Amino acid sequence: MIVIGVDPHKQTHTAAAVNATLGELRGERTVKARGQGHEQLLAWARSLGRERLWALEDCRHVSVSLERFLLASGERVVRVPPKLMAGARRQGRERGKSDAIDALAVARAALREPELPVGRLAGPEREIRLLTDHRDDLVQERTRIPQRLRWHLHELYPELELPAGCLERRIWLERIGRRLARAPQTRQVVIARELVGRCRELTRRAEELHGEIAALVRTQAPALLELPGCGVLTAAKLLGETAGAARFADDAKLAMHAGAAPLPASSGARQRHRLNRSGNRQLNCALHRMAITQGRWHPPAKEYLARKEREGHSRKEALRCLKRHLACVVYRTLRAAEEEKMTSTNRPALVPALT
Repeated sequence: MIVIGVDPHKQTHTAAAVNATLGELRGERTVKARGQGHEQLLAWARSLGRERLWALEDCRHVSVSLERFLLASGERVVRVPPKLMAGARRQGRERGKSDAIDALAVARAALREPELPVGRLAGPEREIRLLTDHRDDLVQERTRIPQRLRWHLHELYPELELPAGCLERRIWLERIGRRLARAPQTRQVVIARELVGRCRELTRRAEELHGEIAALVRTQAPALLELPGCGVLTAAKLLGETAGAARFADDAKLAMHAGAAPLPASSGARQRHRLNRSGNRQLNCALHRMAITQGRWHPPAKEYLARKEREGHSRKEALRCLKRHLACVVYRTLRAAEEEKMTSTNRPALVPALT
C-alpha cells in the first residue's frame, strides 16, 4: 500500500508518497491548489499503486477542497493533526522545514497512527459548524460594541446608571435610542446612535442564527439535547466539531481528539496522568460546559465528583474525569443517532395496498 502525505497551502499542495511497509519515499509532487491540480495529483498517485491512503494535514479551510475531491473520487482519506506532523518532522533524519519535508512527515505520522480520524464528504454537520462559527463572530462583535457605546454614554449622560449587560438587552437599547434621538445631533451623539443600531442588528441576527442552529440540531441529533447540561449551542458545537462520530474508532479516540483524555506521565512505581492541553479546544470547551453544569445541578454527576474527591483527586482532577466520561456519553449518543438515521434512510417505503 502507498501512503500519500499532503502539505496543503492556499496556492499549492505538496505531496509525498511512501511505501506503507518500509516507509521509503516513492516520490514527491507539487500541484496548484485548484481543480486541475487535484486531477494531476490523483493521476500521479494512481500511477504509484492500486491501494492508496491519503493523509492530509488537518488545516480546515485550506485542505477541505482537496479532501472533497478525493472522497468524491472514491479515495480513502485520513486527517493528520498538525502537532503529529510536527513531531514526525522533528524525529526525521532530514533537518529543516519545507513543504516536501512536511508532506513526508504527514505520511510517516499516518503510518505510525493507524486510527486517525477518517475524512468523509461534508454533510449537515458542516452547515452547523459554519452557522455556529458565524454566530460566535457576531456575538464577539456585539460584546465589543457595547463597550465602546458605554464610554460615549458616560460622557454624554454622566448621571445615567448602566447595569452590567444592559446594553445587550432590547428594552435598554430602545430606551437609549429614544433618548439619543431627542438630543442635539452632535458628532458623538450620531456615533452613539450608530452603535445602538449596530447592537440591535447584531442581536437580531444572532437570535435568527440561534433558531436556524436549533432546527438543524433537532433534525440531526435530538438525543443530544436530552443530555443534562447540553443546550442548543453546546450540542451544535459537539456536532459541528466532531463532523461525524463514525470518523472515530471508539470513544477513546474522540476523547483524545477533544483533549479530554489524560496523558500518561508515569515513571517507575509512580503511576499518574497529566492534563492534556492539545486536541480540539472548541470540542473541549463544549464538554467542559457540560461538566460544569452537571456538577452543579445533576445529582449523578455531583455524586461522581464527590466520589472522585474521596479517592484523593482534587476538584479540577475530578472534573477532568467527568469530562472524559461525558466524551464517552456524547460518542455513544452521536453514533446511535447516526445509526438510527441510516436505518430510517434505508428502510423501504410502504406501498399502499390496492383496493
